[in-house]
Amino acid sequence: MKGIKCGGVLSAPSGNFSSPNFPGLYPYETECTWLIVVAEGSSILLSFSHFELEYHTTCAYDYLQVYNGAAQDRGNLLGTFCGRSPPPPFSSAWHVMAVVFRSDRHVAKRGFSAAYRKDACGGQLTGLSGEITSPRYPESYPNDAECRWSIGAPDGGAPLTLVFVDFQVEGGQGCGFDYVAVFDGPTAAAPRLGRYCGSARPPRTVSSTLHLLILFKSDYNIGGRGFKAHFYSGECQEVFTAIKGNFSSPRYPNFYPNNLKCQWSIQLPPGYRVRIFFLDMDLEGRSSLTGGCDYDHVAAFDGGAENGSLLGQWCGQESPAPVTSPSNRVLLVLHTDRNTARRGFSITYVGVVPMNVSCTRTDFHIQIPVQSLAQLERNRIYLGTPSCAAQVVGRNFKIHTRFDTCGAESQKRNNTSVIVSTLYIDFSAGDQEDIHQYEVQCEPKRKEASVTLITGSDPSRLSQAENLLDAQQREEEAMDTREVKSQDTSDIVFISICILAGLLMVIAVVGLVLL
Repeated sequence: MKGIKCGGVLSAPSGNFSSPNFPGLYPYETECTWLIVVAEGSSILLSFSHFELEYHTTCAYDYLQVYNGAAQDRGNLLGTFCGRSPPPPFSSAWHVMAVVFRSDRHVAKRGFSAAYRKDACGGQLTGLSGEITSPRYPESYPNDAECRWSIGAPDGGAPLTLVFVDFQVEGGQGCGFDYVAVFDGPTAAAPRLGRYCGSARPPRTVSSTLHLLILFKSDYNIGGRGFKAHFYSGECQEVFTAIKGNFSSPRYPNFYPNNLKCQWSIQLPPGYRVRIFFLDMDLEGRSSLTGGCDYDHVAAFDGGAENGSLLGQWCGQESPAPVTSPSNRVLLVLHTDRNTARRGFSITYVGVVPMNVSCTRTDFHIQIPVQSLAQLERNRIYLGTPSCAAQVVGRNFKIHTRFDTCGAESQKRNNTSVIVSTLYIDFSAGDQEDIHQYEVQCEPKRKEASVTLITGSDPSRLSQAENLLDAQQREEEAMDTREVKSQDTSDIVFISICILAGLLMVIAVVGLVLL
């Protein structure tokens, strides 16, 4: 409606605002945006004292939206509200918060009244991940403080994980002075999971419900640096131990939220390596100033922790090549900043079974550590056909076969004659079929072998086979040179017999001529 003025920038340390004409009926066809901006480094606590808008199950008519940052960025949206139930108190992740009110051409109500203040501790936190800190952190927290953070996982979410990254609170027997208490629910009436003080970081905490309450109290003297903690929910933090799997950024293929730090940990049995395939990627692009992934990005670390070797960091609409970890553990971390959300990413991974493949001019030799496939019987590992199953020799599964057995066939590749067969490793359980296939290839003239992963994940999602013979395997082959050389003696014996037969034939012919 023309002539209605509403919204604006609110920059005072605290203040109030309301819908047009409040407490009277708000006008039709109105859109207002309030941008709350306080000092950088501060946070904002937003609460509603009255709320009455036209109701709709999806708030499609009149509604109010709260953004954790500048408005109009879907990644910052904290919630959309209508009807008579007021939004919960919100605590911002940084010093900017936006509120948008919109009404259509039908049905007007009394609207809303809201208040905000900066540097307030505690509040209602929602979302897939977030961060909380004690007041004034990392400076000393104030005396006589009491802060309550009620964390709720999104609808359809999973239990919450709370991790303290820094902790220094006045100590004392029984934590009777200053302390942080964690409760397994939305209020202090829920079971208490722990009460902490001193300088030792509290243990990682996982809720059994979709809520956590963190209570911080300080007494009248002696303070400390305080604390800093992260929380994660559901699809924003997962651990994978299966030999293969897939995962994606939160809400994929819809836009991911802003202000995320999500972690996915892949932990496979000893000896395995992890092969990661990027099926789709659409993140905020590289910085035009530095050319780096300074905004939203996903990174992979070897060893399962962020202090491990960086395997790669990606952003934008890149199509990264598959990545193989040196060890059996990989950590993938997604960071998103305060604005510009995109579709995200989809990833699949497969565990690469550690094996050593070599060949002579007549035979294949395959060796796999038993500990890597400890759950499998030897007949689950075979070359070509089940009749060519592995044998257990010492600490290894071994397959030693001639080229004219076990389904091997001769082929021409790049004008070179090679012998090819398929190695099957059957992880099937019950009615769930799960057979990994590796193509084993030998070039007899050069006695060079290679192994290629054919399937080990959903074949429709892996667009190409990946050659897995790398420096690690060549080092293993060097260690097994003595064994292979001993098996090459069959070639030498065969050639010697042929030469001896030829000499005997020559002697016989000469003898006949002389007679």
